[in-house]
Amino acid sequence: MKQKQHSTEEIIRILRQAETDETIDSVCREHNVSKATFHRWKRKYGDMDLADAKRLKELEKENSELKKMLAESLLKNRILEEVNAKKW
Repeated sequence: MKQKQHSTEEIIRILRQAETDETIDSVCREHNVSKATFHRWKRKYGDMDLADAKRLKELEKENSELKKMLAESLLKNRILEEVNAKKW
């Protein structure tokens, strides 16, 4: 079953809707998300406003790019060490 990808804005709107007079069950049913997903979102985005959530998304993306760059440079270093270790 294909999962729907909710945007950060939608997630925060759903969380704010649950903070009003509606129950968590009714909000989850209305937006077709499970309670576990709702609570995971609440743990991650609970006290954030929209600007903070967007900044978090940017930082996560930047962090993943930096990890890829580090992995590539470590791989290059290993290859160069192996080439230099051979006796000519």
